[in-house]
Amino acid sequence: MPTSESLLTYTVARRPMRITSLRTFSVFSTALLTLTLAACGGAGEKAADSTTADASALMLGSEDVAVATESDIGSAILLSGALQPKDQVILRAQVAGTITDLRVDRGARVQAGQRLFSIRAAGVMSQAAGAKAQVAAAEANLTVVRKQAEASRALFAAGAISAIEKETAEASLEAAQAQAAAARAQAASANETAGFATVTAPFSGVVSARSRQSGEAVGVNDEVLTIVDSRVLELSGQIGVADASRVRPGQVVQFSLDALAGENFRGRVARVDPVADAGTRQVGVYVELPNANGRIVGGQFARGKIDMGSSKSVVVPITAVLDAAADGTGGRVFVISGDKLVKRDVVVGARDDAAGVVAVKSGVAAGEQVLRTPNVSLREGSTVKVLPSDGAAPATPATTPATTPAATPATTDSTSAKAKE
Repeated sequence: MPTSESLLTYTVARRPMRITSLRTFSVFSTALLTLTLAACGGAGEKAADSTTADASALMLGSEDVAVATESDIGSAILLSGALQPKDQVILRAQVAGTITDLRVDRGARVQAGQRLFSIRAAGVMSQAAGAKAQVAAAEANLTVVRKQAEASRALFAAGAISAIEKETAEASLEAAQAQAAAARAQAASANETAGFATVTAPFSGVVSARSRQSGEAVGVNDEVLTIVDSRVLELSGQIGVADASRVRPGQVVQFSLDALAGENFRGRVARVDPVADAGTRQVGVYVELPNANGRIVGGQFARGKIDMGSSKSVVVPITAVLDAAADGTGGRVFVISGDKLVKRDVVVGARDDAAGVVAVKSGVAAGEQVLRTPNVSLREGSTVKVLPSDGAAPATPATTPATTPAATPATTDSTSAKAKE
């Protein structure tokens, strides 16, 4: 058993050692806390720097970016508008009077040359009759004067009359001939005007409109009937100058109608305007659609597509091309290279308006990302970040050091427990 002196010596000897251990722990804890704070501070600075970089970057959604792909592109030119009968005419009154014998109405079929209505115009008819009478009088006078001229020639040859008398008879004949010609011209004009009082169908078709009734008074140029021939329908559209050089009469046109969804119809290009509109720089194109059975009603909205063939090319959305050239063969696109925007000049080719894509001959390779709908305010070299499809913010390195503070207390507690031992 130890003596009291040895016990005292042991106690005193142990106490300095314990005090020394506590001081060592304090220094160690202080250093560890300093390192922890420094680490947290560094992580905070990195997070701040990352946040600042993210704030200055252009954030893009997946819908803002398109990937250039290589595929078959069918070059097509689209037209749209209302289908109208190729042949249609508005019949107007060409003389003033009262309508008679109007027996056709809307929807009635008529044949070319068929009498449709008449206009009772007493003044016109009387003028025609008077002109006819004047012709008869002028011709009778011409017959008399002609005989007198023949007699004067015979008498002059026999020496019975002078040369002056003979020339006078010849002059009278010429005047009578002129009067007869004038009378006949007046009669022809009067008869033509009288002919306007009877209106016939200029071609076979259907009455599409009726503006007057029998017994109604009309003036010159008043509308009465509208006749249409719906066996051939026509769509009038406009295309760009660059496309106009590729369109020729006779090319096949595929039609689709809203009223007959799911059905396709075939027509052809009828004609192309030779001159572009000075204001719009567009060229008029007229395409025809056969409608022999009359199934398609005129006035329906239709979409026509002129197929220009297909080829395998790198394609991008049409909206991705900025600053398109006047001839439609060039432009610029914004490509995402790494995390930067790069503006590139491109040469474009076939264009498919139905699919909304255009072929790129040079400037963009398959697999590269381009902005789907860029705008003029974008700058080359800008930093961009593409968000995931779910719209969540992309992961950043600032989130990694966040686990360090959580591990620090565990280390401190472990050290404290060891110190207590």
